[in-house]
Amino acid sequence: MLTKKQHELLVFIDGRLRDSGVSPSFDEMKDALGLRSKSGIHRLITGLEERGFIRRLPHRARALEILRMPENMEPVRSPRPEKPGFSPNVIRGEFGMAGTAVQGDAEAVSLPLYGRIAAGTPIEALRDNSNAVEVPASMLGGGDHYALEVDGDSMVEAGIQDGDTVLIQRADTAENGTIVVALVDDTEVTLKRIRRKGDSIALEPANAAYETRICGPDQVKVQGRLIGLLRKY
Repeated sequence: MLTKKQHELLVFIDGRLRDSGVSPSFDEMKDALGLRSKSGIHRLITGLEERGFIRRLPHRARALEILRMPENMEPVRSPRPEKPGFSPNVIRGEFGMAGTAVQGDAEAVSLPLYGRIAAGTPIEALRDNSNAVEVPASMLGGGDHYALEVDGDSMVEAGIQDGDTVLIQRADTAENGTIVVALVDDTEVTLKRIRRKGDSIALEPANAAYETRICGPDQVKVQGRLIGLLRKY
């Protein structure tokens, strides 16, 4: 059973795909449904995806596929033949890898915002799938990504300030000196520079007021690498 807004969004997306072969932008969806923010669209899309009505195509911004429609609506038809003169490399926003959009596609990628991460004393990991942040596709590389809000000042000398939003590429390994999201003892998560020496793992701050934390080899799990940040003024 779909909510009224989920049903409206599904019909709108299906109509745009039938008409042009291109998914509508988050701004277009927001305006069509009369919502105030794109975060509401993100939640509706997630709900439709979880219920098996749509699928997000990997490595392409604003690319959605309709898998099925509600039973009281006509089934999804195969894509219409392209019109004469249609040029896919001009109209469609194709990507060689995530974040490499064709020129003229200004659509942002929506990343899940999982909550606040300590850049000071580690805190319990938060995974709040109800929030999202819009990120320029050019800031992302290949792979899966998510965002976290920084809480604390232990990484200020690395240019990371309290309140910044950091962009993280999912990974379970990282080279020495990389700033990572580290899960400590399976209960705490922190943003630090990682260094390994023998059987010890050091989580280094970038602020002289904080001490480096030394952990055993089984205490730390890398959950992602820092690739960028957003800051509001």
